[in-house]
Amino acid sequence: MNIIIATVVLSFTLAFVLGVLLGFFKKIFSVPVNEKAEKIREVLPGANCGGCGYPGCDGFATACAAGEAPVDGCTAGGAAVAKKVAAVLGTAINAENKVVVLACRGCYDNAAQRGFYNGVKNCAAAQQAVNGTKMCSYGCIGFGDCVNACTFGALSLEKDGLPHIDYSKCTGCGVCVNTCPRHLLFKIPVSLKGAVARCSNRSENKQSILKNCKGGCIKCGKCERTCEQHAIKVTNGIPVVDYTLCNSCGKCIEGCPTHVLYLIEDIIKTDKQ
Repeated sequence: MNIIIATVVLSFTLAFVLGVLLGFFKKIFSVPVNEKAEKIREVLPGANCGGCGYPGCDGFATACAAGEAPVDGCTAGGAAVAKKVAAVLGTAINAENKVVVLACRGCYDNAAQRGFYNGVKNCAAAQQAVNGTKMCSYGCIGFGDCVNACTFGALSLEKDGLPHIDYSKCTGCGVCVNTCPRHLLFKIPVSLKGAVARCSNRSENKQSILKNCKGGCIKCGKCERTCEQHAIKVTNGIPVVDYTLCNSCGKCIEGCPTHVLYLIEDIIKTDKQ
């Protein structure tokens, strides 16, 4: 009986000592909690997509609380989350949601194939190995690296060989933009209106462009001459639009012989045009 009592007393004594020691070491080695970072983390969507450039939502919240990340850095959350983060930090922000646009029309019907590719089926590998699978060295390679990178299911590789964007799901996080080895995806504000060129071929060789892709810009300059607002200019081989002047009249689109130009507002409605 005495042995049982002694064992119980010893157990409680050891538990008490260990508890005191644990509390002591916890106090010494405790990491100060950043209340702002915790509050920012609470308003983030929790996608951990990496679009902000930080390792997950926790990393962004810590950086944002420290003033090292922009208030609107959570592109997955968009303008709504940016305003909540700004409220936590006690600042004001005029944030706007963004989406991505593909600057290429090099589908199977338009773009000539380089040949049969028997390598690793991803865009980065094909780019490095044989400079892509199509004759146009500027166009979409078509293996869907951007599709695989999208954590929101907003991109899908369709039968035409091009990625298509579901704008009801796109958050404009930019992960696909950074993934594309040819930089064919770019972000725009959802409110932006006006013409945009869906071609990235900067070559000046018109015959080569038409031979390699029926949907490529041939640098004819007709869009410049047609625009009454003088809002469009072919720069470095690509029609570039000044959106402070463009009024979405569509005359440049009607005049483009290879149908390179589209209205942004029409693209965002559906990218299967």
